[in-house]
Amino acid sequence: MFSNLSDKLDKALHTLKGHGKITEINVAETLKEVRRALLDADVNFKIAKEFTKNVQTKAIGQNVLTTLNPGQLMVKLVKDELTALMGGETVGVNLGGSPTVILMSGLQGSGKTTFSGKLANYLKTKKTKQVLLVGCDVYRPAAINQLQVVGAQVGVEVYAEIDNKNPVEISLNAIKYAKANGKNVVIIDTAGRLAVDEAMMTEISNIHKAVKPQETLFVVDSMTGQDAVNTAKAFNDILNFDGVVLTKLDGDTRGGAALSIKSVVDKPIKFIGTGEKMDAIDVFYPDRMADRILGMGDVISLVERAQDQYDEEEARKLQKKIAKNQFGFDDFLTQIQQIKKMGSMKDLIGMIPGAGKAMKDIDIDDNAFKGIEAIIHSMTPSERSTPSLIDVNRKKRIAKGSGTTIQEVNQLMKQFEQMSKMMKMMQGGGGKKMMQMMQGMK
Repeated sequence: MFSNLSDKLDKALHTLKGHGKITEINVAETLKEVRRALLDADVNFKIAKEFTKNVQTKAIGQNVLTTLNPGQLMVKLVKDELTALMGGETVGVNLGGSPTVILMSGLQGSGKTTFSGKLANYLKTKKTKQVLLVGCDVYRPAAINQLQVVGAQVGVEVYAEIDNKNPVEISLNAIKYAKANGKNVVIIDTAGRLAVDEAMMTEISNIHKAVKPQETLFVVDSMTGQDAVNTAKAFNDILNFDGVVLTKLDGDTRGGAALSIKSVVDKPIKFIGTGEKMDAIDVFYPDRMADRILGMGDVISLVERAQDQYDEEEARKLQKKIAKNQFGFDDFLTQIQQIKKMGSMKDLIGMIPGAGKAMKDIDIDDNAFKGIEAIIHSMTPSERSTPSLIDVNRKKRIAKGSGTTIQEVNQLMKQFEQMSKMMKMMQGGGGKKMMQMMQGMK
């Protein structure tokens, strides 16, 4: 995400390298390039101008500390300003009320229905809530069916009245149903349009007045840039919504919406969508996003994702196997599945400081594990549990069965052996210390 903006900001900030002090002369060219980078990212001109003015005011005449050079100091100032621009602090979702009513709004195609399912899954798994999804898009063909498919994916009930074309009635009936059936969160998926129009605004305003939601979220496609900000303003004028959701941040996002929307509507970004899977949802942290934009990675979010997949009981079993030298390919396959659940490989690598920049021109395929999985699945149960059984003839059979070559099988065997040795070494206390350090970063 934001790779183009990150590259241009990196080049702009590089111009201060080697100077002993930040002055008006050597800061002017840097901020000119910073402003140009923001404008290329489709940030509003007034916001870009104000941004660079604020950085300049804070930067002029500052002496460089012994531990910092001017480039590093400017990076810090730009990071602080980016963080402030995107809201400064993380703002959570309001879960008050009985039940909590969350109203989703946005244009058609913004990912509103899919995100409703992601939010339902997030509240169900992370907040242990009993969630009800409500289909109030009575116009778009198959809209309710889409919500039902999404609901089935995350194991959340969907309330719908197929023959009722009054979304206000459907919403009120759904809340009654939720109260009667022990649901403590109601997420109402409303109709979208291809553009803002009076009928759409009247309808969602009527729903808003009738259900009095604890939380109204505006869902915006982050790939639409400045248009998304203008649409957000139109919705906010009618609904006075509580927060923004940015979807499709895993795509070719220039960054304009994320950087501009808080300044325009003065409402926080609360969540971001980072992929197609139902668990590809993150709480929005302005400081962490600023780090990622400036190529500093996001280790804390990476650790949190890893911990979400961390099963203590399974970890204990794995430790015993490693200690007894019984680590096999089934265990290796389990580790791969856990990594895949953490998100796209490109997104994960972008969270490692410096790695995103180093691998920006490398195409990272999320299907990279498929060949490995095919090889392992072509092994017999005894071969997976006791890899030492695999000789040349077995390798030929495994390669043929998985549609790969003997060289690829040999490469996997070598990687597996290296991983086994590394895990064995970590049993000596190094792994425990590393996990304690990672836990302390939360």
